[in-house]
Amino acid sequence: MSAQSSAAASVSATVAEIERVLTRVAYLAGRSRQHDRLMAAAGLTLDRAAVAILRHISESEPLRPGVLAVRLSVEASHVTRQIRQLERGGYVVRVADPDDRRAQRVQLTEVGAAAVDRIREVGRQGMGMALVDWSDEDLGQLAALFRRLVDDFVTHAEDPLEVPAAL
Repeated sequence: MSAQSSAAASVSATVAEIERVLTRVAYLAGRSRQHDRLMAAAGLTLDRAAVAILRHISESEPLRPGVLAVRLSVEASHVTRQIRQLERGGYVVRVADPDDRRAQRVQLTEVGAAAVDRIREVGRQGMGMALVDWSDEDLGQLAALFRRLVDDFVTHAEDPLEVPAAL
């Protein structure tokens, strides 16, 4: 094996390990039991889909339901159902779209903003517990690498994937 192919195999193995670890982190963070603990600590009874919608709305201007569905990569009907439930709970309201009076956007209410704040605070506490033994330097490095990872994912989100031929 040449030095170049050995280096490529090492990079490939490292990328495979990163993908494996990120998949595990996503699983651990997204599992039902973890969500239930988060909701109990926050004093809320929202399901995971509702929390995703609230978080997303909180990080942007009011959005049309269809735009939310695209950004969350889910069917528009799922978002519409969740928005109705969130409206009934007082977490969101529909407002006129300033660009098209026939359309509506969804925005957080004070109740919704407070719920997102509680969810974030409880999430930070859990994260803090998991990282309590990490040095400030390690935490800073991890945060910087995660920011870079997210930026690179966004940059390359639409790039075509090259799937290797079947073995």
